[in-house]
Amino acid sequence: MANYLKPILLLCASNIFMTFAWYGHLKFTNKPLILVIVVSWLIAFFEYCLAVPANRMGHGIYSAAELKTIQEVITLSVFAGFSVLYLGENITINHIIGFGFICLGAFFVFKGPF
Repeated sequence: MANYLKPILLLCASNIFMTFAWYGHLKFTNKPLILVIVVSWLIAFFEYCLAVPANRMGHGIYSAAELKTIQEVITLSVFAGFSVLYLGENITINHIIGFGFICLGAFFVFKGPF
């Protein structure tokens, strides 16, 4: 597998864990807050086990700003799918426009100096 792809795939996997850690508990509002905090920390541990190596190996290929940009675009993509498939929420035109502007920002990060 190409070295430039490994960090991206690890960041995708880490974002799935982190999205569940941050938002998965929203379906369990009857559970005690301390319990969902502890479970979220346990889930987030696995996110860190993927994100830290992704950033370490990716930094030799991408700049820190590029890595953060990749991570943010992945986060939005994972979150959009999660909110529809897991939480049953709708994506609105306002969400699409907002995400589009963030992707436009990512374009400028990777485009290089003008």
